[in-house]
Amino acid sequence: MLNSSYDVIVLGAGAAGMTAAAVAAKKGLNVLLIEKSNLVGGTTAVSGGMVWIPANSKMASAGLSDSIAEARTYLRSIVGGTAPTDMLEIFLKNADRCIQFLERNTAIRFRIVIRYPDYYPRLPGATIGGRVLEPVPFNGARLGAYFKSLRSPLPEFTLFGGMMVDRADIPHFRKMTRSARSACRVACLLLRHGWERLTHRRGVSLVLGNALTARLLQSVLDAGVTLALDTTVTELLISDHAVAGVKVKANDKVLEIHATRGVVLATGGFSHNQALRGRYLPAVATASAACDVNCGDGITLAQSAGAIVKEGINGNAFWVPVSCFQRPDGSRGIFPHTVTDRAKPGLIAVNHSGQRFINEACSYHAFVSEMLRANFGADTATAYLICDSKFIWKYGLGAIQPFTVSLRRYIEQGYLREAANLYDLALLLKIDPSGLESTVAHYNQGAAEGSDPDFGRGGDAYQRHLGDSDVAPNPCVLPINHPPYYAIAVHPGDLGTAAGLAVNQHGNLLDAAGESIRGLYACGNDMASVMEGSYPGPGITLGPALTFGFLIGERLAALHAPDDAPHSTKA
Repeated sequence: MLNSSYDVIVLGAGAAGMTAAAVAAKKGLNVLLIEKSNLVGGTTAVSGGMVWIPANSKMASAGLSDSIAEARTYLRSIVGGTAPTDMLEIFLKNADRCIQFLERNTAIRFRIVIRYPDYYPRLPGATIGGRVLEPVPFNGARLGAYFKSLRSPLPEFTLFGGMMVDRADIPHFRKMTRSARSACRVACLLLRHGWERLTHRRGVSLVLGNALTARLLQSVLDAGVTLALDTTVTELLISDHAVAGVKVKANDKVLEIHATRGVVLATGGFSHNQALRGRYLPAVATASAACDVNCGDGITLAQSAGAIVKEGINGNAFWVPVSCFQRPDGSRGIFPHTVTDRAKPGLIAVNHSGQRFINEACSYHAFVSEMLRANFGADTATAYLICDSKFIWKYGLGAIQPFTVSLRRYIEQGYLREAANLYDLALLLKIDPSGLESTVAHYNQGAAEGSDPDFGRGGDAYQRHLGDSDVAPNPCVLPINHPPYYAIAVHPGDLGTAAGLAVNQHGNLLDAAGESIRGLYACGNDMASVMEGSYPGPGITLGPALTFGFLIGERLAALHAPDDAPHSTKA
């Protein structure tokens, strides 16, 4: 049963929303967290769960050095414009303080990733590792009955009916037939998963974004936050020029619920709102790997209260190439090609002319940025990932996992194209056959020596990190010469939106005149990205999401004077 009034109402149970709710509750406020679906976690639950925290306190203990000044220098080269903006500066100065607070006061626990380079490691101020933190694995059984409310990871990133694989264990699976140590490790993981499946619908040994989401959910529950699932907010309540609460629909009932200190919007951005996509994103970018409930609800509600949308100086979305397929249950799958295939040796990406157009091992955001910039045609920006049988067996390709014995299902649905030679493969793809043949022949000449004269693939620490360390001299380059040959189509997609609601230093929304809208806050992808549509490194969405969720929770707890809080009236 929901009360008629709370100190704080948070909309959206993703990383930002749950952080804001947990922090506000830990500081003594009565908090309601509303989620329109029946699952918590949003896009965070299906993500890698990494957070980018420059100059974090864990780096020194790992023997790594960093400073806010170095991070500022790095960001200035990428974000451009007037970087660092005031909001970006606030993030830099408070990110580590956020992590320290969460680890002291909630179930959140992170470990440092010693080696994970920034996406542009050659730029001044970049680091090779340490700025990235990942969630410590979590036993989902600790959530009890709430485990069923945790959004599952993408099936394509699990094994054997919901078994998640820690990043550190991936090499063991690849080496399990060649290493006794790896075979033992894999056997232990399989036994553990089998035991877990005796009592749960999927594995409860959670890692990556699922572990972060579970830890946030545990934190929210521990802090005494009221969690309302399957609850839709239909309207903001406005009184005396301030947001004073929300009107909700739940169980076929309409309720007005008041917030004495503020309403926080954290509904995940507008990736699945076609009207907003049409206004802010390129027409050829029609697919999204973001959670399907991220429909711009927070932005639409905020605009009704006079809030404005701020666009990024470098773009309005965080891009990723995606491929589209059909799962065995008939549902549509969107696979984000982040780090699993493009940088591995023995794959290239080509356009409709059969020509390479980019260094395939670059960041996913940069890859799509080039797809959108290059001349792919007036109404399409489709590219094709090309590999051979040796590659697809060892590394997989898109939604196809490594060591897949039968590819028939993927071929029959048209997701995967297979041909005995490159000429026939090009005909299947309806791209230039001679162009593809000459492109692969030219690529193979360099690849035989471990080089890529055209694009310099494997030429920096980030690219080599994502390659195969067992391949020398270049972990990102091998010839493509083991028929049959394979291809899948990839399209411009997004991981989330960067354009969002304009806020001040407290996360308080701004109107067209630059004035704050009392009682209304935003964080996560509802808030305009501090990165301005650029993508400097892994975790640059979750880092700010946690930080500004924390700052908003802290700000709401600090509101004491009547003039600071929205004036609430009863219906």
